[in-house]
Amino acid sequence: MSTPEQYVSVRYLVDDVHAAVDFYTAHLGFHLKTSAAPAFADVVRGPLRLLLSGPASSGARATPNDATSPGRNRIHLIVDDLDTEIDRLRDAGLAFRSELVSGPGGRQILLADPAGNLIELFQPAGEATPANI
Repeated sequence: MSTPEQYVSVRYLVDDVHAAVDFYTAHLGFHLKTSAAPAFADVVRGPLRLLLSGPASSGARATPNDATSPGRNRIHLIVDDLDTEIDRLRDAGLAFRSELVSGPGGRQILLADPAGNLIELFQPAGEATPANI
């Protein structure tokens, strides 16, 4: 096994690499690292390198036919103020895939990228919000 790199990488299969790059960079604070669109691009946020593989990419072609739809897995992004993020993303015209859920560890809501891959926005318990100030 190789030694860990600077980033942790996750691959998402997407229908449209350009649309995925626009989504992650415009709405979720990622920046474009490299692009070989329309086949592939990768975007980075902190230590997360998100590999966006279009239908022509080798990563997408290696996927078995019975595993082509988005799964129940998701990337998990910690936010400082979930209510503010929800308002900002709704104002940008994005729709959420779940209701806001609160639990002992914090609060979360699910968003989907243009291909249907899930993103969990999470605010840990104990962080200040209008609801618990």
